[in-house]
Amino acid sequence: MTIQAASPLIKDVRQIGPATLYLADCRAVLPMLSDVDVVLTDPPYSSGGLHRRDRVASPVSKYISTGQRHLYLDFEGDNRDQRSYGFWLSGILALAHAASRPGAMAAVFSDWRQVPVSTDAFQAAGFTWRGLVSWDKTLGCRPQPGRYRAQCEYLVWGSRGPWSFEGAPAPGAFTHSPMTGGRKLHPTAKPVPLIRDLLSIAPAGALVLDPFMGAGAIGVAAVETGRRYIGIEIDPHYFEIAADRLAGAADG
Repeated sequence: MTIQAASPLIKDVRQIGPATLYLADCRAVLPMLSDVDVVLTDPPYSSGGLHRRDRVASPVSKYISTGQRHLYLDFEGDNRDQRSYGFWLSGILALAHAASRPGAMAAVFSDWRQVPVSTDAFQAAGFTWRGLVSWDKTLGCRPQPGRYRAQCEYLVWGSRGPWSFEGAPAPGAFTHSPMTGGRKLHPTAKPVPLIRDLLSIAPAGALVLDPFMGAGAIGVAAVETGRRYIGIEIDPHYFEIAADRLAGAADG
């Protein structure tokens, strides 16, 4: 269901079961939100190369093998250097911090290159950093001749203030192929089973906020596990993909 946007900067708002989706820059939406239980998101972390000329290349050329590039559209915001990425991310996480309730969980994806600046931004925004979770992408990640594969990505996680430390313990490392469930619907998509695993320590019925929705994997996992979801995406193409996926998840 399409609902009236509260700002001209918000191009579309849709209510799909327990999910609310915004087509907008997340900075236009986050100041309107409150009482978020979980911030879980996968920002465009401007990596994918050792040198600046590599990092500012198009995301599809950085993250997708040559024979698969025609299947994807590029997306914005993945060409910042490390210093500017840290400034930008800390500002957005500060808005997410303000929208969260005390004790809320927060977690942000990163690759190995951006872990240092991501942990800085996480803490600069006001969140308490509590550790790293690793995602082993298996041998499904791109091979690198003569080198170790960049086989893991990471989740910087913590909370807004004190953490309850209740419930069953969860692993600190997860193994899922990026191709779990078939072809990815976004160049940097995370597999839904991975997100379901990560949400295992989130409260039942929690409100999950994702300022960088992409193709909606976090939203699908949230809805499938009985949680509410707010997703924000700036790109109309990926917004529509996410809306279709969330409609399927909400229908059960």
